[in-house]
Amino acid sequence: MRVTSNTFPETLIQQLQLLSTRQNRLQTQTATGQRIQNPEDDPAAIQRILGLHTETAAARQYRANLDNLSERANVAFDALKALKKISDRAGELATLADDTRSDQELQTYATEVTQLIQQAVQILNQKHRGAYLFAGTRTDQPPFALTTDPDGRVTAVTYQGNAEVAAAPIDTGLNLAIDIPGANNTGTGPRGLVSDSRTGADFFAHLIDLQNRLLTGDTQGIANTVRPALLRDEEHLLTHIGNQSALIARIQTASDLAGKRILSLDQAVSREADADLAETLVRLNQVQTAYQAALQSGATILRLSLLDYLR
Repeated sequence: MRVTSNTFPETLIQQLQLLSTRQNRLQTQTATGQRIQNPEDDPAAIQRILGLHTETAAARQYRANLDNLSERANVAFDALKALKKISDRAGELATLADDTRSDQELQTYATEVTQLIQQAVQILNQKHRGAYLFAGTRTDQPPFALTTDPDGRVTAVTYQGNAEVAAAPIDTGLNLAIDIPGANNTGTGPRGLVSDSRTGADFFAHLIDLQNRLLTGDTQGIANTVRPALLRDEEHLLTHIGNQSALIARIQTASDLAGKRILSLDQAVSREADADLAETLVRLNQVQTAYQAALQSGATILRLSLLDYLR
Protein backbone atom coordinates (compact mmCIF):
# COMPACT_ATOMS: atom_id res chain seq x y z
CA MET A 1 0.00 0.00 0.00
CA ARG A 2 1.42 3.36 -1.04
CA VAL A 3 1.77 5.91 1.77
CA THR A 4 1.92 9.52 0.66
CA SER A 5 4.20 12.03 2.29
CA ASN A 6 1.39 13.86 4.04
CA THR A 7 -0.27 10.73 5.47
CA PHE A 8 1.68 10.73 8.71
CA PRO A 9 1.18 14.43 9.55
CA GLU A 10 -2.55 14.13 8.94
CA THR A 11 -2.79 10.99 11.05
CA LEU A 12 -0.73 12.61 13.80
CA ILE A 13 -2.98 15.66 13.87
CA GLN A 14 -6.09 13.49 14.09
CA GLN A 15 -4.62 11.47 16.95
CA LEU A 16 -3.53 14.59 18.80
CA GLN A 17 -6.99 16.12 18.41
CA LEU A 18 -8.62 12.93 19.71
CA LEU A 19 -6.28 12.75 22.70
CA SER A 20 -6.78 16.45 23.39
CA THR A 21 -10.57 15.99 23.38
CA ARG A 22 -10.31 13.04 25.78
CA GLN A 23 -7.94 15.00 28.00
CA ASN A 24 -10.29 18.00 28.16
CA ARG A 25 -13.28 15.77 28.95
CA LEU A 26 -11.41 13.97 31.73
CA GLN A 27 -10.15 17.26 33.16
CA THR A 28 -13.71 18.59 33.22
CA GLN A 29 -14.93 15.42 34.93
CA THR A 30 -12.20 15.78 37.54
CA ALA A 31 -13.03 19.45 38.18
CA THR A 32 -16.85 19.04 38.31
CA GLY A 33 -17.11 15.52 39.68
CA GLN A 34 -19.65 14.78 36.93
CA ARG A 35 -19.13 11.92 34.49
CA ILE A 36 -21.64 13.24 31.96
CA GLN A 37 -21.48 16.78 30.60
CA ASN A 38 -23.45 16.40 27.36
CA PRO A 39 -26.20 13.97 26.26
CA GLU A 40 -23.91 12.40 23.70
CA ASP A 41 -21.48 11.36 26.46
CA ASP A 42 -23.82 8.50 27.51
CA PRO A 43 -27.33 8.61 25.96
CA ALA A 44 -28.59 5.57 27.88
CA ALA A 45 -27.42 7.01 31.22
CA ILE A 46 -28.97 10.39 30.37
CA GLN A 47 -32.32 8.69 29.81
CA ARG A 48 -32.06 6.91 33.16
CA ILE A 49 -31.04 10.13 34.91
CA LEU A 50 -33.98 12.05 33.44
CA GLY A 51 -36.33 9.33 34.65
CA LEU A 52 -34.77 9.47 38.12
CA HIS A 53 -35.09 13.25 38.20
CA THR A 54 -38.79 12.95 37.34
CA GLU A 55 -39.28 10.44 40.17
CA THR A 56 -37.33 12.65 42.56
CA ALA A 57 -39.40 15.72 41.71
CA ALA A 58 -42.61 13.79 42.33
CA ALA A 59 -41.27 12.38 45.62
CA ARG A 60 -40.25 15.84 46.78
CA GLN A 61 -43.72 17.17 45.99
CA TYR A 62 -45.32 14.30 47.92
CA ARG A 63 -42.99 15.06 50.83
CA ALA A 64 -43.99 18.74 50.71
CA ASN A 65 -47.66 17.75 50.69
CA LEU A 66 -47.10 15.53 53.71
CA ASP A 67 -45.33 18.34 55.56
CA ASN A 68 -48.30 20.64 54.92
CA LEU A 69 -50.76 17.96 55.98
CA SER A 70 -48.77 17.25 59.12
CA GLU A 71 -48.73 20.90 60.06
CA ARG A 72 -52.48 21.32 59.53
CA ALA A 73 -53.31 18.03 61.27
CA ASN A 74 -51.34 19.03 64.35
CA VAL A 75 -53.06 22.43 64.55
CA ALA A 76 -56.44 20.69 64.27
CA PHE A 77 -55.40 18.18 66.95
CA ASP A 78 -54.61 21.02 69.34
CA ALA A 79 -58.07 22.45 68.65
CA LEU A 80 -59.66 19.07 69.42
CA LYS A 81 -57.85 18.88 72.75
CA ALA A 82 -59.00 22.39 73.62
CA LEU A 83 -62.56 21.41 72.71
CA LYS A 84 -62.24 18.34 74.94
CA LYS A 85 -61.48 20.58 77.91
CA ILE A 86 -64.69 22.53 77.21
CA SER A 87 -66.61 19.26 76.99
CA ASP A 88 -65.12 18.11 80.31
CA ARG A 89 -66.09 21.34 82.03
CA ALA A 90 -69.61 21.25 80.59
CA GLY A 91 -69.99 17.70 81.92
CA GLU A 92 -68.81 18.84 85.36
CA LEU A 93 -71.34 21.69 85.41
CA ALA A 94 -74.12 19.32 84.36
CA THR A 95 -73.17 17.05 87.25
CA LEU A 96 -72.90 19.89 89.78
CA ALA A 97 -76.33 21.26 88.84
CA ASP A 98 -78.47 19.19 91.18
CA ASP A 99 -81.31 19.95 93.61
CA THR A 100 -78.87 21.11 96.27
CA ARG A 101 -77.81 24.19 94.26
CA SER A 102 -79.38 27.57 94.76
CA ASP A 103 -80.84 29.60 91.93
CA GLN A 104 -77.90 31.97 92.15
CA GLU A 105 -75.43 29.11 91.73
CA LEU A 106 -77.36 27.77 88.75
CA GLN A 107 -77.33 31.26 87.21
CA THR A 108 -73.56 31.36 87.67
CA TYR A 109 -73.23 27.97 86.02
CA ALA A 110 -75.38 29.19 83.13
CA THR A 111 -73.10 32.18 82.63
CA GLU A 112 -70.09 29.89 82.51
CA VAL A 113 -71.79 27.62 79.98
CA THR A 114 -72.46 30.68 77.78
CA GLN A 115 -68.77 31.49 77.91
CA LEU A 116 -67.90 27.89 77.10
CA ILE A 117 -70.07 28.04 73.99
CA GLN A 118 -68.42 31.26 72.86
CA GLN A 119 -64.98 29.81 73.52
CA ALA A 120 -65.82 26.65 71.54
CA VAL A 121 -66.99 28.74 68.58
CA GLN A 122 -63.76 30.72 68.73
CA ILE A 123 -61.71 27.52 68.72
CA LEU A 124 -63.61 26.03 65.80
CA ASN A 125 -63.45 29.25 63.79
CA GLN A 126 -59.68 29.46 63.83
CA LYS A 127 -57.63 29.63 60.64
CA HIS A 128 -54.41 28.03 59.56
CA ARG A 129 -52.47 29.66 56.72
CA GLY A 130 -55.51 31.70 55.82
CA ALA A 131 -57.94 28.76 55.58
CA TYR A 132 -60.55 27.80 58.18
CA LEU A 133 -59.90 24.39 59.67
CA PHE A 134 -63.38 23.00 60.26
CA ALA A 135 -65.48 24.41 57.40
CA GLY A 136 -65.16 21.49 55.00
CA THR A 137 -64.15 22.83 51.60
CA ARG A 138 -65.64 26.27 52.32
CA THR A 139 -62.39 27.40 53.85
CA ASP A 140 -62.94 31.07 53.01
CA GLN A 141 -65.64 31.72 55.63
CA PRO A 142 -66.03 30.99 59.37
CA PRO A 143 -67.69 27.59 59.84
CA PHE A 144 -69.82 28.62 62.83
CA ALA A 145 -72.00 31.68 63.37
CA LEU A 146 -73.06 32.62 66.90
CA THR A 147 -76.46 34.19 67.67
CA THR A 148 -77.22 35.79 71.06
CA ASP A 149 -80.20 37.51 72.68
CA PRO A 150 -80.16 41.03 74.19
CA ASP A 151 -78.91 39.56 77.49
CA GLY A 152 -75.91 37.96 75.79
CA ARG A 153 -77.23 34.41 76.08
CA VAL A 154 -76.49 32.14 73.15
CA THR A 155 -79.65 31.23 71.24
CA ALA A 156 -78.12 29.39 68.28
CA VAL A 157 -74.85 28.26 66.70
CA THR A 158 -75.22 27.75 62.95
CA TYR A 159 -72.85 25.72 60.80
CA GLN A 160 -71.95 27.56 57.58
CA GLY A 161 -69.51 25.08 56.10
CA ASN A 162 -70.16 21.84 54.23
CA ALA A 163 -69.54 18.13 54.76
CA GLU A 164 -66.87 17.80 52.06
CA VAL A 165 -63.12 17.57 52.62
CA ALA A 166 -60.25 18.07 50.20
CA ALA A 167 -57.58 15.41 49.66
CA ALA A 168 -53.94 15.88 48.73
CA PRO A 169 -51.74 13.35 46.84
CA ILE A 170 -49.13 11.73 49.08
CA ASP A 171 -47.94 9.01 46.69
CA THR A 172 -48.65 7.67 43.23
CA GLY A 173 -52.40 7.05 43.05
CA LEU A 174 -52.88 7.75 46.76
CA ASN A 175 -54.66 10.81 48.19
CA LEU A 176 -55.15 11.66 51.84
CA ALA A 177 -57.79 13.90 53.46
CA ILE A 178 -57.16 15.14 56.98
CA ASP A 179 -59.74 17.88 57.53
CA ILE A 180 -62.80 17.37 59.72
CA PRO A 181 -66.04 19.11 58.76
CA GLY A 182 -67.59 20.95 61.69
CA ALA A 183 -70.90 19.21 61.15
CA ASN A 184 -72.33 16.51 58.91
CA ASN A 185 -75.99 15.57 59.18
CA THR A 186 -76.25 14.05 55.70
CA GLY A 187 -75.82 10.50 56.98
CA THR A 188 -72.83 9.83 54.70
CA GLY A 189 -69.25 10.98 54.30
CA PRO A 190 -66.78 12.05 56.98
CA ARG A 191 -67.99 12.43 60.53
CA GLY A 192 -68.90 15.91 61.63
CA LEU A 193 -66.90 17.22 64.56
CA VAL A 194 -69.60 18.69 66.81
CA SER A 195 -72.69 17.43 65.04
CA ASP A 196 -73.41 14.18 63.23
CA SER A 197 -76.80 12.55 62.69
CA ARG A 198 -75.32 9.04 62.75
CA THR A 199 -74.15 9.26 66.35
CA GLY A 200 -76.63 11.76 67.72
CA ALA A 201 -73.85 14.22 68.51
CA ASP A 202 -74.90 17.88 68.59
CA PHE A 203 -72.53 19.56 70.99
CA PHE A 204 -73.65 23.16 70.59
CA ALA A 205 -77.35 22.29 70.76
CA HIS A 206 -76.75 20.36 73.97
CA LEU A 207 -74.66 23.16 75.48
CA ILE A 208 -77.40 25.68 74.68
CA ASP A 209 -79.94 23.31 76.23
CA LEU A 210 -77.77 23.09 79.36
CA GLN A 211 -77.50 26.88 79.50
CA ASN A 212 -81.28 27.33 79.21
CA ARG A 213 -82.14 24.66 81.78
CA LEU A 214 -79.69 26.18 84.24
CA LEU A 215 -81.39 29.53 83.77
CA THR A 216 -84.80 27.99 84.54
CA GLY A 217 -83.51 25.76 87.32
CA ASP A 218 -84.52 22.55 85.55
CA THR A 219 -82.05 20.28 87.33
CA GLN A 220 -84.16 17.20 86.70
CA GLY A 221 -84.10 17.79 82.95
CA ILE A 222 -80.33 18.33 83.09
CA ALA A 223 -79.82 15.00 84.84
CA ASN A 224 -82.18 13.02 82.62
CA THR A 225 -81.62 14.66 79.25
CA VAL A 226 -78.63 16.97 79.01
CA ARG A 227 -76.06 14.94 80.90
CA PRO A 228 -76.53 11.75 78.76
CA ALA A 229 -76.43 13.89 75.61
CA LEU A 230 -73.17 15.51 76.66
CA LEU A 231 -71.71 12.07 77.35
CA ARG A 232 -72.56 11.05 73.78
CA ASP A 233 -70.91 14.24 72.54
CA GLU A 234 -67.81 13.43 74.57
CA GLU A 235 -67.56 9.91 73.17
CA HIS A 236 -67.98 11.32 69.68
CA LEU A 237 -65.21 13.86 70.30
CA LEU A 238 -62.92 11.18 71.76
CA THR A 239 -63.36 9.18 68.54
CA HIS A 240 -62.22 12.20 66.54
CA ILE A 241 -59.22 12.71 68.83
CA GLY A 242 -58.20 9.06 68.45
CA ASN A 243 -58.61 9.17 64.67
CA GLN A 244 -56.63 12.39 64.43
CA SER A 245 -53.82 10.96 66.53
CA ALA A 246 -53.62 7.89 64.27
CA LEU A 247 -53.71 10.13 61.20
CA ILE A 248 -50.78 12.20 62.46
CA ALA A 249 -48.79 9.02 63.07
CA ARG A 250 -49.61 7.82 59.55
CA ILE A 251 -48.49 11.11 58.02
CA GLN A 252 -45.22 10.96 59.94
CA THR A 253 -44.55 7.41 58.76
CA ALA A 254 -45.34 8.34 55.16
CA SER A 255 -43.09 11.40 55.43
CA ASP A 256 -40.20 9.31 56.74
CA LEU A 257 -40.63 6.84 53.89
CA ALA A 258 -40.76 9.69 51.37
CA GLY A 259 -37.51 11.08 52.80
CA LYS A 260 -35.82 7.71 52.44
CA ARG A 261 -37.15 7.40 48.90
CA ILE A 262 -35.72 10.81 47.97
CA LEU A 263 -32.33 9.86 49.43
CA SER A 264 -32.35 6.58 47.49
CA LEU A 265 -33.19 8.39 44.23
CA ASP A 266 -30.46 10.98 44.83
CA GLN A 267 -27.96 8.19 45.37
CA ALA A 268 -29.11 6.48 42.16
CA VAL A 269 -28.59 9.72 40.21
CA SER A 270 -25.16 10.07 41.77
CA ARG A 271 -24.19 6.55 40.71
CA GLU A 272 -25.24 7.32 37.13
CA ALA A 273 -23.81 10.84 36.81
CA ASP A 274 -20.90 11.20 39.23
CA ALA A 275 -17.39 10.44 38.14
CA ASP A 276 -15.16 8.01 39.99
CA LEU A 277 -12.40 10.44 40.93
CA ALA A 278 -9.66 7.82 41.37
CA GLU A 279 -10.47 6.09 38.08
CA THR A 280 -10.82 9.42 36.25
CA LEU A 281 -7.42 10.60 37.47
CA VAL A 282 -5.80 7.35 36.32
CA ARG A 283 -7.39 7.68 32.87
CA LEU A 284 -6.40 11.36 32.69
CA ASN A 285 -2.80 10.48 33.47
CA GLN A 286 -2.84 7.77 30.77
CA VAL A 287 -4.22 10.17 28.17
CA GLN A 288 -1.72 12.88 29.10
CA THR A 289 1.13 10.34 28.80
CA ALA A 290 -0.17 9.20 25.42
CA TYR A 291 -0.47 12.81 24.26
CA GLN A 292 3.12 13.60 25.28
CA ALA A 293 4.34 10.40 23.62
CA ALA A 294 2.53 11.27 20.39
CA LEU A 295 4.11 14.72 20.38
CA GLN A 296 7.59 13.32 20.98
CA SER A 297 7.32 10.55 18.37
CA GLY A 298 5.84 12.93 15.86
CA ALA A 299 8.62 15.43 16.38
CA THR A 300 11.24 12.71 15.96
CA ILE A 301 9.77 11.24 12.81
CA LEU A 302 9.11 14.59 11.21
CA ARG A 303 12.67 15.76 11.95
CA LEU A 304 14.16 12.60 10.42
CA SER A 305 11.99 12.92 7.35
CA LEU A 306 13.05 16.50 6.81
CA LEU A 307 16.75 15.56 7.09
CA ASP A 308 16.24 12.74 4.60
CA TYR A 309 14.69 15.21 2.21
CA LEU A 310 17.59 17.67 2.57
CA ARG A 311 20.10 14.92 1.85
